[in-house]
Amino acid sequence: MAINKNHKDIPGNPSTATSSKVFLNDRSNGRPLKVLTENDWDFWVDNGYVIIKNAVPKSLTNRLRNLLWEFEEKNPKDPETWYGEERPEMKMKELTNSGMVEIYNHQYLWDIRQYPKVYETFTDIWGMDELWVTIDRANLNLPARPDFEFKGFIHWDYDPETNPQNVQGLVALNEQTDPNVGGFQCIPELYRNYETWKTSQPADRDRFKPDISGFELTKVKLDEGDLLIFNSKLPHGIRPNISRDKVRMAQYISMMPAENENQELRDWRISSWKNRIAPDGYAFPGDPRNWEQTKYKTAILSPLGRKLLGLDPWYITRSTSK
Repeated sequence: MAINKNHKDIPGNPSTATSSKVFLNDRSNGRPLKVLTENDWDFWVDNGYVIIKNAVPKSLTNRLRNLLWEFEEKNPKDPETWYGEERPEMKMKELTNSGMVEIYNHQYLWDIRQYPKVYETFTDIWGMDELWVTIDRANLNLPARPDFEFKGFIHWDYDPETNPQNVQGLVALNEQTDPNVGGFQCIPELYRNYETWKTSQPADRDRFKPDISGFELTKVKLDEGDLLIFNSKLPHGIRPNISRDKVRMAQYISMMPAENENQELRDWRISSWKNRIAPDGYAFPGDPRNWEQTKYKTAILSPLGRKLLGLDPWYITRSTSK
């Protein structure tokens, strides 16, 4: 089943809509914040991203970290096993050697997706309860060396000219406080000044890859278990890992307003979970070994997880929410 054809030529995740029909929370509905503090909210508005410390217990991050090493057929204690020909070919060439792990529906991924504090943080960002979670992958960014280069990049997954109502995010699976370790980088200044900046840019500019001349990169530091959420209008990317022997590991995760009426997308999401199928998109090559289908079982979902997938509808709570 092919879904979200608009994602065939852009990087964004095709397991949800390209842009929400609902606007991001502006707090005009008077709904109190569940997780974010007022300082968190102010930082989010000003910088386009926010970090929730210790959002996920280390018991969940540790076992997923071990799974990723297993899935990639690498020994964490033996760097000689880390390098080899990259398994899936990337249509989005910037991601080559960036460490994308093509695993999407394992139980350990779903346990973090359906962890209540993660969900509640996204409800603060959207100002509503009725959300779907993205079916996304993980990252294992290895140290660069002469025969294995990754220079990092800055991009948008959605054309900012379309004013996308969308957010993205990740959970750090290990410590990423060393700026030399490849982690998340972004340019809040360009996020804040986009409307002014674009007037100096050529009309035929690449809408997904900005000219970042003159801007300073913010190298975001994270501890294991931290949740990072960022506005899709924030220019961002993975920074190169120039450490000697450290890796960066993360699970990508985001949430958007549920689309119960979009039966095609809902059916695809349920099939993806049940049959362990990767999204079909420009930046998502999948695993040619089909390990998820042959080695792992369908994840067990909590009542919250069933709604975040779309297996159970949100319409009961939607009808009573204000």
